[in-house]
Amino acid sequence: MRAISTSGSGLVDVDVPEPQLRPHDLLVQVEAVSVNPVDVKIAASAGDERRILGFDAAGTVVRAGPEVTGFTVGDEVYYSGDVTRQGADAELHAVDARIAGHKPGNLSMAEAAAVPLTTITAWESLFTHFGADAGTTGTLLVVGAPGGVGSMLVQLAKQLTSLRVIGTASRPETRERVLALGGDATVDHRSLAASVKDVAPDGVDFLFSPFSEGNIETYAEIVKPFGHVVAIDDHHVDVFPLKSKSIAWHWELMFTHAIYQTPDMASQGRLLDETARLLDEGRLRTTLGTEIADFSAAGLRRAHELVADGKAVGKVVVTR
Repeated sequence: MRAISTSGSGLVDVDVPEPQLRPHDLLVQVEAVSVNPVDVKIAASAGDERRILGFDAAGTVVRAGPEVTGFTVGDEVYYSGDVTRQGADAELHAVDARIAGHKPGNLSMAEAAAVPLTTITAWESLFTHFGADAGTTGTLLVVGAPGGVGSMLVQLAKQLTSLRVIGTASRPETRERVLALGGDATVDHRSLAASVKDVAPDGVDFLFSPFSEGNIETYAEIVKPFGHVVAIDDHHVDVFPLKSKSIAWHWELMFTHAIYQTPDMASQGRLLDETARLLDEGRLRTTLGTEIADFSAAGLRRAHELVADGKAVGKVVVTR
């Protein structure tokens, strides 16, 4: 089958064997993949290693392993895969059914492929680490609110909790985006402490951080005592400044369930099914920004360049 792989010269088209299924696996005919910063990071560090990337995907089930439940051949699915396995930049992809969801019926394959990784990250940050529910009040600050995870976190918090949501956004178009997604206010990340104090003088209860390096002192200043911070970046940071306020620090990595085959692994499939329902009801919006109709190494290279540039608004998706 055809696939796109890393190589010493970048992304290249290759022929590879069809993936072998594990007992819980679905074999999916891939129709769309979205490119995330993790794809760009892995590609940049791959060297001569041959690896098929692609985590977010949408497609159709063509075969299922003997222990799969809840899916049949012909079902349309969407998911974010497993960082320890070969990815979805291929004609066919094997994914554990427990971390897959049924594709939203009202969304195209491209619109659906834009959703899983960012939604799972936002969902676990909000409901697992922050412990939020429908009755949770207070103020949530979303750093990087116009980004992929931030855009979903703003929507989920406004739709499923009672939190006031503030998002960082510095350009007119990104401020408009955050407010259009339901955000209550925006602040400038370049003067974060002062901007937050203007709209939340007493500080914030919850803070989501994709960019933690160099910001811990500021977080200690603007998060209330006994508040919570969830971080998703890969920087080594010293969180000691948070101690005097007893601020809790949480790491979120949506691949943890699949890496360690945790007992609650199927929670990701369930949350994707719930997300599909919310998308079909119009309560959530896909974060698709750019669609590239070229499922090849050339198309993936263009998508990687857009994501690496950091200026794309919304997710970049490559379709067959």
